[in-house]
Parts: sequence; structure tokens; C-alpha cells
Amino acid sequence: MIVVIVSVVSILLMVTIILTIYWMRKRNKKQNSDLPKIDPLTKVSYQDLHQGTDGFSARNLVGSGSFGSVYKGNLVSENKVVAIKVLNLQKKGAHKSFVAECNALKNIRHRNLVKILTCCSNTDYKGQEFKALVFEYMNNGSLEQWLHPDTVNAENQRMLNLEKRLNITIDIASVLHYLHHECELSIIHCDLKPSNVLLDDDMVSHVSDFGLARLL
Repeated sequence: MIVVIVSVVSILLMVTIILTIYWMRKRNKKQNSDLPKIDPLTKVSYQDLHQGTDGFSARNLVGSGSFGSVYKGNLVSENKVVAIKVLNLQKKGAHKSFVAECNALKNIRHRNLVKILTCCSNTDYKGQEFKALVFEYMNNGSLEQWLHPDTVNAENQRMLNLEKRLNITIDIASVLHYLHHECELSIIHCDLKPSNVLLDDDMVSHVSDFGLARLL
């Protein structure tokens, strides 16, 4: 009887373990299949972006990087405030950066990634080549601005307590795990720094700027 009972319990335990592993794998596949799919990016015209930023005016400039500048604008087609990254095509590597960012972002979705809305590959009013990417606008700016503010304003001083810092760290770790292990092609960001981590209204962090990303 003891041998029979032990054998039955062992078999049931093995079956339970096998079914658990099968269920977990099936659930992970379902979660990946449930991720929203992005259609090929709808292109907007140079005129749309020019009007939405008042001619790319300096007052709408919110930041600049190695390959271009970012402007705050109003995209009529999306009926929302957006961030428009305009590539400086005179700089070496700007074309490659544009392609790399499009390839990295077009088929991935995660709550801690800056969402790309559309892109523009056109010519400007002078007939020169123009390329830009349009993203969701993050009202709370970058993590860099919170960690190292340019000026100290007693009324609007930005503070990050331990809980907020921990949540931001977890957000970044979560999206890196997704990029490295859960994408069809692993994506390495290659330029992760506080200025490339943006914060939304709820202080949820979103990793941005995939101009140097590598697909493995």
C-alpha cells in the first residue's frame, strides 16, 4: 500500500508540474499575442509639423541631442500635444539614427516605452530633405531635470522621494527586461541615461531615444 500510495502521489506531482509549466508557457504566449500591434507608421507632412510648432520656434524647443532637436507641438491629425524629434541630417549618422529608431520602435509596445505616433520623411519648404519622429508628450520632462535642476525655485522645486526613485528604477528595469528577453528580436538601447528617461503626469517613467539601438 505504501509503495502504491507513493507511486500515485509521485505521478500526480509530476503531472501537476508538467501542467503548470505548460500553462505558464501558454499564458506568456497569450500575453505576447495580446500586445497591441502597430500598423506601419502613417506619415505626416512637413507642413503639419511646421504649423504645429509655429515654424519650429525656439519657444517650443524642449531639448536637443546628438542627432537633432525635440519640439513641443500640436498635431492636428492626432488632436493632441506631441513631442516632435527633428533630425539634423547634416550630422553624420543622423540618417542611420532615424532608421534605427523606426526599426526599434515600430513593432514593440510596453507601458514604460515612449509611444511613437507617426513619422515624417519629406522635404521642407527649401526643398531639403527632412526627417522627424512624433512621440507622445511627457509633461513632467526628463529624469535628468528632476535629478539635476538648472535652477532652484522654492515654489516649483522638483523633489524625488525614495518611493518615487524606487518606482522609476523598477519601471526602467521592467522595460529593459522586455527589450532584452521578450521581443522577437532582442533590442539593446545603447544610450540609457537620465535625459532619455521621460516622466508622464503620474510620474511613470518612459524610456526614449532609440537612435543608437541595436537589434540582435
